[in-house]
Amino acid sequence: MPSTTVPRLVSRLAQGLTVPFVPDDYLDLVAPLRSGADLRGRIVAVHPETADAATITIRPGRDWAGHVPGQNVRLGVDVDGVRRWRAYSITSVSNSPTARDRTISITVKAMADGLVSRHLVHRTRPGTVVALDQATGDFVLPAAPPRGLLFLTGGSGITPVMGMRRNHDLRDRDAVHIHSAPTAADVIFAEELRRESPGVRTHVRHTDDEGMLDPAALDALVPDWRERETWLCGPTPMLDAFEAVWAEAGIVDRLHVERFRPAITATGEGGRISLTTGAERTEVEADGATTVLDAAEDAGVIMPSGCRMGVCFGCVLPMTDGAVRDLRNGTLTETTPDDPPVKVQTCISAVAGACTIETQESA
Repeated sequence: MPSTTVPRLVSRLAQGLTVPFVPDDYLDLVAPLRSGADLRGRIVAVHPETADAATITIRPGRDWAGHVPGQNVRLGVDVDGVRRWRAYSITSVSNSPTARDRTISITVKAMADGLVSRHLVHRTRPGTVVALDQATGDFVLPAAPPRGLLFLTGGSGITPVMGMRRNHDLRDRDAVHIHSAPTAADVIFAEELRRESPGVRTHVRHTDDEGMLDPAALDALVPDWRERETWLCGPTPMLDAFEAVWAEAGIVDRLHVERFRPAITATGEGGRISLTTGAERTEVEADGATTVLDAAEDAGVIMPSGCRMGVCFGCVLPMTDGAVRDLRNGTLTETTPDDPPVKVQTCISAVAGACTIETQESA
């Protein structure tokens, strides 16, 4: 009997003995991080940063490809029996796939309406296994950072920038970091920000007492901000305000922006989303301000996605019937079963009445 035949017979016998499961299902229980398996990670530590934020350390599976400081990773987290996917910035020191300590960390702020973020911060314990995607995102510093840098962050928007600061040697650079949070108790990484960091001048603003950072205050803190390459991340109103300032100054090419959510300027009436995968159909009701992607994930439907802000087109799927509204500008996209399917970006589109979307592209 050929030597290659024996392993095949053993594999078939194992599959017969384990029906309706296959051997890989059992391997997942004992070795979920093994090479060749769906990418997962095991949470090894949860460290509180503030009353509503925590740094979560994860050991990724063997097929983790590493990350570039500033990038984010999507986690698939099981909450009350439903897997929900969310993206979080990586805040740890970068490491190669062959590094001995192959852990990464994310720092999560529990949002009032954040089902997953509240679960991660307040309920997750070491030992939990989560699903992972490979790291993605272009909110990163170049290999040789410019000599004059400006970091503008607010709230949890500090997370990708802290990933940059922890990994880049800025001692021979002139970097300024201005961070805003409501109160001293809300400042994530407060102790680290208080420590001297070679090459970086840090200013922390408590907005409940000092008010939001405005261009006049920026002129006082960093008079040469117009000449600096700037990385901006924070709440949507903060991003909108500073993008307008940079546009008025005619220097948007020097501004790099990371949005955790798309900029919503319009809402529709909401309605029913029909998600089809072959013969399977899932019906979801959503309001006019919730994206198709978020509504689907909240219903436990796994959807493709990437940046989650309408840039990378990793979430594009065919709509075969109905209408969706682009939450950034209010544009309506419609089709009928008699027309060819139209491609829609599920991360920035909300249902407008009703729609039917194929959740997997046909081969």
